[in-house]
Amino acid sequence: MAAGARSLEKNDNKEHDMTQQNTNYDDVKQYRLDPEREQELVNCAGECTFCWANKAGHPLGVTTAYVPVDGKIWMTATRERVRIKAIARDGRSAVVMSSKGTHMGGGKTVTYKGHTVIHDDPEIKMWMYQLLAKGMSKVEDSDNDFTMGLDPDLFVRFLDTPERIVLEFTPEMSIPFDGDKMAKGTATAYAQFAADAAKGD
Repeated sequence: MAAGARSLEKNDNKEHDMTQQNTNYDDVKQYRLDPEREQELVNCAGECTFCWANKAGHPLGVTTAYVPVDGKIWMTATRERVRIKAIARDGRSAVVMSSKGTHMGGGKTVTYKGHTVIHDDPEIKMWMYQLLAKGMSKVEDSDNDFTMGLDPDLFVRFLDTPERIVLEFTPEMSIPFDGDKMAKGTATAYAQFAADAAKGD
């Protein structure tokens, strides 16, 4: 009997938790971006915010172009950038992506925690430059004077300077978010909240 009572109490708590999730933003786990949508976002965002920590442990970030390959995020920068010195010291880092400006519409994001390593090998750099140039040449943005009509081979030559290196980011944990799910859930929850409030008045 006691065991049954404990089981019933557990179910009641679970039901209460689900009710709370549907009426406020205290728990947003139900608004996670589905895996296939997360991968779609990674494939189409084109830019990410790359984050690291300085010597004092203060977080910093920049928005930069990237190339996704086999679960890794590849970026490039020149050696004198502060982020390169920081990553050489401590590879712990994060990447944030948004669906804003993509065919997915706004409101979808994913944040990755992971580690970054620096590559200075000519073959790796050339491989990454070619992927980046190919991707940027396919961007359909009539307002971007740079990417419109971009010659991939010429852009690779433009990137290939002695001071440029490549960054390889490996995700270790993700925080995906689907604003479409939240919007739908909020509309339903707010209608119920308003109805309950009206009864109270």
